[in-house]
Amino acid sequence: GDRLVEEDAEGAPQPLRVSDLKPGKPMLAFPFDTKTGKPRNDTRLNKIVLVRLPEAEMTPATRARAAGGVLAYSAICTHQACDVKTWMSKEKVLVCFCHSSKFNLFDDGKVVAGPANRALPSVPLKLDGDTLVIDGKFSADPGGSA
Repeated sequence: GDRLVEEDAEGAPQPLRVSDLKPGKPMLAFPFDTKTGKPRNDTRLNKIVLVRLPEAEMTPATRARAAGGVLAYSAICTHQACDVKTWMSKEKVLVCFCHSSKFNLFDDGKVVAGPANRALPSVPLKLDGDTLVIDGKFSADPGGSA
């Protein structure tokens, strides 16, 4: 039930809304503990990349984890734990520029190129009004495996 807040937001953290995300423009975020009033940013492994994409292009399983077209995945590459945060709109993939691993977010974060050998772990979302809320755990442990 944590909310999400932008990784590098200035001032007091504000829970992210669907309308805060521009389609196809990734945003790095951390879970926000509403009880303590603080982001859960004590480890990089909590970092999440949010991307708003057309739901019609998602697989049924991926669409079931989305909220308002927003998908959430670990922002840590499964190869060597670099940040994954660049959306390539022509290829429709999220890219880690450390070693060029590419991930298909429309299809469960599957690896489509590069040395990464497993998909990006996903995080299910739900909406509370227009506010994005985490609705479960990562689908797998985040982080690199090489």
